[in-house]
Amino acid sequence: MPQPTRRHYLMCRPTYFTVTYAINPWMDPSAPVDPARAIAQWENLRGAYHALGHQVEEIEPVPGLPDMVFAANGATVIDGVALAVQFRDPERADEAPAYRSWLERAGFTVHEPKHVNEGEGDLLLAGDQLLAGTGFRTAHGAHAQAQELFGYPVVTLQLVDPRYYHLDTALCVLDGTVAYLPEAFSPGSQAVLRRLYPDAVLADPVDAAVLGLNAVCDGGRVVLPIQATRLAAQLRARGYETIGVDLSELRKAGGGPKCCTLEVRR
Repeated sequence: MPQPTRRHYLMCRPTYFTVTYAINPWMDPSAPVDPARAIAQWENLRGAYHALGHQVEEIEPVPGLPDMVFAANGATVIDGVALAVQFRDPERADEAPAYRSWLERAGFTVHEPKHVNEGEGDLLLAGDQLLAGTGFRTAHGAHAQAQELFGYPVVTLQLVDPRYYHLDTALCVLDGTVAYLPEAFSPGSQAVLRRLYPDAVLADPVDAAVLGLNAVCDGGRVVLPIQATRLAAQLRARGYETIGVDLSELRKAGGGPKCCTLEVRR
């Protein structure tokens, strides 16, 4: 049976959350956003982590950075070492130094990026290897830097659907396997995933479309969007406990539970 372990997460309250620009297909600046509802949904997510026994720290939000709530993009942190980020889009560029400063104050060794990379959005630790997405945000060259820095073999995965612009929107790392949406990946990357994870949970497009795969697994429990009902049932059939949360307001910017959650591994 899958076994949970206590995790250490960094989050950022969506104090300044809004949608004023569009850098992915989910974002529509003309659609109304309810900031108070976004904060309440985020607090529910944070509360779920506390209830599961995880350590949650918070970084201070910065005015004018509405996407800073998506902490997963702030760094990749493994074994006390952090790879800082370089965002593709200028709208998010100032998030990078804010997260780098927090990590330095927290005692992590922080390394500067050599290429565009958007943290755990595209670099996901899966057991003894790193799954690394490219195609929309993180440059392929960042995969080589991550391998040299962390010493984990890197598996490059090509994303092909702009709705799933980060790896963590199309794939969730579970306990010894993954859940993913095949259609989000190139044919070659689908073949790699089938080879690596013949027992993977295959999500359907309906659940992926509510960012059901943007989920957080602690080994035995999976926090995922409550709207992803079929995926939750599949996970429970594999022995996982599922915790559904509603982040529909933050989904207007293309984010879900994982986007809001950076795992900081000491």
